[in-house]
Amino acid sequence: MSNIIRVLVVDDSAYIRKVIKQMLGRSPFIEVVGTARDGEEALEMLERMKDEVDVITLDLLMPKIDGVEFLR
Repeated sequence: MSNIIRVLVVDDSAYIRKVIKQMLGRSPFIEVVGTARDGEEALEMLERMKDEVDVITLDLLMPKIDGVEFLR
């Protein structure tokens, strides 16, 4: 078991994805393993990476599948 927390960042804003990735990247205990533009892309990524993601940061207001629908 690894001590590194693997994070998927989901936000429709490229700037916010970049900022969150930079902030989380400052910790030696966190690794951002991917980013997604919306819930639809995040679901597709999770299917491929289901054993590689521990935590998801999630924007609630996004096109296609929003954060609330993603959680369902």
